[in-house]
Amino acid sequence: MATGTVQAARPPEDEQRTSRRGIGLLGRTLLAALGGGALFLAFPGWDLTGLAVLGPMALSLAVRGVRVRTGLWLGLVTGLVFFVPLLSWTGIYVGSFPRLALATTESLYVAVLGGALALTSRARGWPFWAAALWVGQEAVRGRWPFGGFPWGRLGFSQADGPFTGLAAWGGVPLVSFAVALTGTLLAAAVLALVRRGRRRSGRKVAVLAVVGAVAVPSLGLLSSLPLAGSSLTEGGPTQTVAVVQGNVPRAGLDFNAQRRAVLDNHVQQTLDLAAAVAAGDQAQPDLVVWPENSSDIDPYLNADAAAAIDRAARAIDAPILVGAVVSGPGEFISNTAIVWDPETGPGQTYVKRHPVPFAEYIPYRSFFRFFSSQVDLVRNDFAAGDEVGTLQIAGSTVGDVICFEVAYDGLVHDVVDGGATMLVVQTNNATFGFSDESPQQLAMGRLRAVETGRSVVMASTSGISAVIAPDGTLVRSSELFTPDVFVEDIAQRDGQTLASRLDAGPEWVLTALGVGSVLVLAGSGVIRRRAARRTQA
Repeated sequence: MATGTVQAARPPEDEQRTSRRGIGLLGRTLLAALGGGALFLAFPGWDLTGLAVLGPMALSLAVRGVRVRTGLWLGLVTGLVFFVPLLSWTGIYVGSFPRLALATTESLYVAVLGGALALTSRARGWPFWAAALWVGQEAVRGRWPFGGFPWGRLGFSQADGPFTGLAAWGGVPLVSFAVALTGTLLAAAVLALVRRGRRRSGRKVAVLAVVGAVAVPSLGLLSSLPLAGSSLTEGGPTQTVAVVQGNVPRAGLDFNAQRRAVLDNHVQQTLDLAAAVAAGDQAQPDLVVWPENSSDIDPYLNADAAAAIDRAARAIDAPILVGAVVSGPGEFISNTAIVWDPETGPGQTYVKRHPVPFAEYIPYRSFFRFFSSQVDLVRNDFAAGDEVGTLQIAGSTVGDVICFEVAYDGLVHDVVDGGATMLVVQTNNATFGFSDESPQQLAMGRLRAVETGRSVVMASTSGISAVIAPDGTLVRSSELFTPDVFVEDIAQRDGQTLASRLDAGPEWVLTALGVGSVLVLAGSGVIRRRAARRTQA
């Protein structure tokens, strides 16, 4: 398909007539819903990765030749069918209202996308502009409001598929673009075949669209060839890293009601590891990683908690990266990673830069309390850190992001730019039970490994903890709500992928192209209407 100058083209009259009929709208609505369902099934939990392309395909077919306002409706349908089940884990312990509110908010972005796709469906080269608009929608959704919520990006469904390798060349945005472009090209092929009886060129256009739809994932597979076999121990000097999953007394929001039990679990697993090292059954680690919330007792204020962590560090004779909840600044608390040295105790820290709104802090608390008293479950707001999570530990520069921060491109890019030679994701998934949240987050870690060319260590209180090679291969992983310990040699890499060098560049370029196509078409429509009014006058 040509992707040249954006130029408006009026939809065929038969399409305009069909879109005005009630049965036509019903059929389009069902098609949009099927697209949302396909997207949901592509994500971890169902892992039908190949279905992801059907989401952009179905929505493109549904909005073809309709008015913008109809496109808004069809986009909303796709978004709701996708996000309501995808984000079901957000309401497990707090009820359906927060879950539905979040899913609806995310779906509104897809609604705007549907309106934009309806407009660009009249342009030459529309599959390209449509795919760029998918990236633009994800870019805005991941930044606004309250810092955005990028869960459910097309690229995050591709931790293991033909598009994965593209993450090293243009990050998650390029993966999303490739998925969307494959889907829109397939939609173009379907439309060309449907109309081939009326247009001689229909068969030719269909063939070209299919060739393009095959070429995009093929390029993805070719792009992954340089990454193949990138093992944990290749690419630099190695550090022996231990990952400790201590587990929690029980799942749910009250997992930390027994905060000392959680801390003791991680201490005991570390003491057991030390005994295994002394017996020669495990290698001596250079660094031990504990998860987020492994010490919800502030070790700066509680001498018993500090003594427990110190005992574990001295036993294993290595620094421990502890995930702690720390009092301050002021009336706030801080989600903090502390490097705990076996000889000198607490040292460098990283404070989570992107606390989760409505989970770790409540913006405009009095306003949102009007809708739900659940906001007061968050009694103390977390403060946001202002320093990048690069920590010097055992001679290596560790790039730390905490929990949902792994979903944000900028936070991951910042630690790589800061010199991180490996990535650590400290997380606590106990509040989401036996849901798909953990595998969804794990998929993000796998994409980040490919994107940055670095090994990724994920440490969770209750799972899934994992060790991921730079090519995205899952080397080790734990079960949910099961204590576990990994010890692996991990190469410390200092090279940069093209995605790391380009940073947010591909996303901004694609977003600008998509938005630009909308502005050009909207502007040409205004000019045509004014010209028509002058002619009538």
